[in-house]
Amino acid sequence: WKMEGSKMFIKVGSKVKVEDLIRGVAIQSGNDATVALAEGLAGSEAEFAERMNLRAKELGMNDSHFMNASGWPVPEHYSTPRDLATLASRMVTDFPEYYHYFGEKDFTYNKIRQPNRDPLLGKLPGADGIKTGHTDIAGYGLIGSAKRDGRRLILVINGLQSEKERAEE
Repeated sequence: WKMEGSKMFIKVGSKVKVEDLIRGVAIQSGNDATVALAEGLAGSEAEFAERMNLRAKELGMNDSHFMNASGWPVPEHYSTPRDLATLASRMVTDFPEYYHYFGEKDFTYNKIRQPNRDPLLGKLPGADGIKTGHTDIAGYGLIGSAKRDGRRLILVINGLQSEKERAEE
């Protein structure tokens, strides 16, 4: 509840379905949802970040270091486009049963409807989502994916100045 930035608007002390938290992360970029999942899985966000770092190394993401679950900018929290593409590819292949959430156009939780910010959905043939992001330090970014003729394409861009520039790029 105390996270800044994008939220799913979880009420303090409420019980939330894991499926709703996943949608809150994937569709709404809910920083509060990332913390709730991290605490539920690892006991604390710091412990979850440590587990993220171990898993990242196992996946060959050698140029990433995570300090939190949300991507909130703090010193020593970083990744590269190549590592993010690796993560995206593994997410698609390793967890196909959850992948569809990233392509949902919107999600309503707590009577608050929020759209998916992915500018490719519904505009680029075969686009089926992954994740947008924004911080003052990194600018506007996108990890996008599309499937055409049985072939999966993954795109990672970052450092753009606005949502409009991200959509145009």
